[in-house]
Amino acid sequence: MSERTAPALAKLDELLPILRSLPAGRDTERILEEGDALRRAVAAFHMEAIRFRMHNVDRLLKLGDNTFPPIARQVFEELRAALEAAGFHTRSREAP
Repeated sequence: MSERTAPALAKLDELLPILRSLPAGRDTERILEEGDALRRAVAAFHMEAIRFRMHNVDRLLKLGDNTFPPIARQVFEELRAALEAAGFHTRSREAP
């Protein structure tokens, strides 16, 4: 962990327990797998993996068959802000 990634890892450490507390379901399993992979990518400073995993977690939060609690989206957006402040690109393209 570096000073650059510490805030993002702290946000992931806040987000993952929220996701783990959700009822079992196909999308819960998928978002947990993606969240764990995202944490590994951030810890390894792997820029392409960070962008890929952020996209997947974002998509699952939006389209999942579970109703994810609003706090999950809030913490995810705080994670995105922490990563972008550290210089990581978290989107494949800029939003219009």
